[in-house]
Amino acid sequence: MYDQDTAISKQPEEMLNFCKKLIEPATEVVGCFKPNIAFFERYGSRGISALEDLIAEMRKRAPEIPIILDAKRADIGKTNEGYAEFAFDHLKVDAITVQPYFGHEAMEPFWRHADKGVIVLCKTSNPGSGEFQNLPVYNDKRKPLYQQVAENVANHKMWNLYGNCALMVGATFPEELMAVRGIVGNMEILIPGVGTQGGSAEMAVRAGMNSRRSGFIINTSSGAMFASSGPDFVEATVNNLTKINDEITNTLSDYLR
Repeated sequence: MYDQDTAISKQPEEMLNFCKKLIEPATEVVGCFKPNIAFFERYGSRGISALEDLIAEMRKRAPEIPIILDAKRADIGKTNEGYAEFAFDHLKVDAITVQPYFGHEAMEPFWRHADKGVIVLCKTSNPGSGEFQNLPVYNDKRKPLYQQVAENVANHKMWNLYGNCALMVGATFPEELMAVRGIVGNMEILIPGVGTQGGSAEMAVRAGMNSRRSGFIINTSSGAMFASSGPDFVEATVNNLTKINDEITNTLSDYLR
């Protein structure tokens, strides 16, 4: 059985084998891989070893597909140097997710890796995200905090000095996604929450695309990986991803007619 609860509670070696089975079949239908570090860290050194092996397999079997490490790191600068070195120099991933709460000065160890992507949490997909992210900021005008984050991260004199920053905005909040797109122009936006969390790929495209009809990375995780709990789980995953790709393509085609 390969439902979500049993898959993520397996021993790291079993979880690694589960993920490996999805790599090659998924290469034709995905634009990125995004392993979440928490599911590996929970097992200590054995989990980290499994993550290292998984990323190595991704590089071997699909070298053209970028790898985003979903780690949501944040701390003071010296600590972030360690986080950045582990992600970029040791694991050699292409991008990492980070939190903005410490400010651009503290997060500089990430974005000074100019050839790597730094994806900053802006408006997350979870239902309780508004507890802090929607709080009003009082400066030149009253705006929610997530919009201030978007403005700062898009600033080429602050976060985006090297042009390697992106934002994360959940598909579960299409109005907020549209507002962020209006703030950041053509910057890339990672859009999680499609599928199990209730986000729509069509709405994510309409709200999140830039003036070039691109600029978005739509993320579906458990909804794709656990599309079936039977022996056909690989085929079911590919079919699920293909349906989402078709929805994205059909939505974009509306703007080309």
